[in-house]
Amino acid sequence: MRRGFGEGLVLAGEADPNVVGLCADLTESVQMHFFKGMYPERFVQVGVAEQNLATVASGMAAMGKVPFIGSYAIFSPGRNWEQIRTTICYNNANVKIIGSHAGLNVGPDGGSHQALEDIAITRVIPRMTVISPCDAIEAKKATVAAAKMKGPVYIRLVREKSPIITSEATSFEIGKAQIVWQSGEVNIAGGYGNEKMDKQSYVGMSQVGIVATGALLHKALIAARELENENVTVTVMNLATIKPLDVMAIIELAKNTGAIVTVEEHQIAGGMGSAVAECLAQSNPVPMEFIGVDGKFGQSGTAAELIKDYGLDVSNIKAAVKKVLTRKSNPIKIN
Repeated sequence: MRRGFGEGLVLAGEADPNVVGLCADLTESVQMHFFKGMYPERFVQVGVAEQNLATVASGMAAMGKVPFIGSYAIFSPGRNWEQIRTTICYNNANVKIIGSHAGLNVGPDGGSHQALEDIAITRVIPRMTVISPCDAIEAKKATVAAAKMKGPVYIRLVREKSPIITSEATSFEIGKAQIVWQSGEVNIAGGYGNEKMDKQSYVGMSQVGIVATGALLHKALIAARELENENVTVTVMNLATIKPLDVMAIIELAKNTGAIVTVEEHQIAGGMGSAVAECLAQSNPVPMEFIGVDGKFGQSGTAAELIKDYGLDVSNIKAAVKKVLTRKSNPIKIN
């Protein structure tokens, strides 16, 4: 995913000479060295000074540049949140914030470096767009798209290699969700397998909707395939843009399935699942279950160990689907 961002930044730089890169002493780790190699005169190494990273970028944006700032998510937007809020978002500065190494998959670096709160602290800021790509290809497309839009953008990336789910032909648009799996059909990201059926009739065939973001979309897809073999039908949505939310797509999924499970490598509180719940609470409340980190800090371990230990693996996604399906069938009655 980091490589996809690095390649996307080069493409954005080719298309717009105002695109510049700034990094906080993590150039190769965040994969900004591709851009630095191509455009050394448009790259600034700020050093270990994340607050300056944000404020310098804001100043450059005020002069017409399109700055991309890169660091680990725990440091940016973690350490420099106030500078992002005040110098970037308050001023509606055209700065793109890249938070790499987000979630538990930083592994052995431990809880101090595992950003599990970054979606919450960025989506709450006015004017901020929040994007969580599912793979390297989508990360590249998100970077190019972010460069073209005006205003602050946060793009969340993971450290570990992640499976390729989408293709170069898969559509990507900021603010638009995608249905990537429908039980009972041939499933390719964005495809339905039967051109005679429209999208709404497809979604209506499922018992539960899974809304996933980031690299855990892959585990949601595996869970969907295994559930299909157990005669449980699901529709899986890739919610790459967490803010602005694709409200109509989420409401449609909820109306046609009647139950939702959200999946993310982030704290449950304030994360993508919270955003989906806020949306549905206003317009179409349905039973929901949340797969995410439940009020805990991270710890040291391999990425696979931590994903399992914190209940974010395939077995837990399947269990959540079955639980919400039971709740759907036996709703709580209030006398």
